[in-house]
Amino acid sequence: MRKRLTAPVLVLGLVVLPLAGLAAGVVAGRYAGLPGGQFKSVLRYEDAKNGVRIKPFALMRKPVTNADFQAFLKRHPEWRRDRVSSVFAEARYLSHWAGPDTLGPNALPDRPVVWVSWFAADAYCSWLGARLPTWNEWEYAAAADETHTDARQDPAWRERILGWYSRSSREALPRVGMQAPNTYGVHDLHGLVWEWTEDASSLMVDSDNRTQGDPDKGKFCGAGALSMDDRENYAVMMRVAMLSSLEGRDATANMGFRCARSAP
Repeated sequence: MRKRLTAPVLVLGLVVLPLAGLAAGVVAGRYAGLPGGQFKSVLRYEDAKNGVRIKPFALMRKPVTNADFQAFLKRHPEWRRDRVSSVFAEARYLSHWAGPDTLGPNALPDRPVVWVSWFAADAYCSWLGARLPTWNEWEYAAAADETHTDARQDPAWRERILGWYSRSSREALPRVGMQAPNTYGVHDLHGLVWEWTEDASSLMVDSDNRTQGDPDKGKFCGAGALSMDDRENYAVMMRVAMLSSLEGRDATANMGFRCARSAP
């Protein structure tokens, strides 16, 4: 179902992982290298009770912006809102832009791109020779704060994240990179937009059960039966519920994305 696109070769500096294959115009340092390791997800995987193994990977330091996505549309106009197939994007796709490939006051260049479908996000990352991060990679990166690789047990950190979720979604989005980077050098994993993951469609929650605390009530499909292992981490619970409620063609006012690269 995915459209895979090729791109010129460009090697990024400041990242240990080889990042060849990125599109022209990408500046050095756009990605941060993450070491990976054993990681205990807040989701309980029946086939990985001791945690999952995260391989080393690289993650974009900041979410993709409107200007970034506009450059992609210039090269691949088949993803413009007036040309894209309804199979890959719903009617609201990029509806806030002034034109099919024109930004405007509601889509400023340095703001994160939103109203973008999973298929379009996947195509953009493919254009860069990259991919969307998996849920486990995203959660692993997002567990870090400015000084710790895993800050999930810090009550102050949790309260700061939950403060964002209580903010009205009608407020204008700030520009990317306004928040301090976490210890890996990645910005805006919390507090800006929701983000698509490569395996979003596998985080399926039974439509009648959103409590996520009881394995008999919170049912997932994908890599084994999943349930919330940490009931206090409401921020992650809400992200899983959000992703599980969407189809690949859907678009929302606060769903953006960033790309990742695997180690060879």
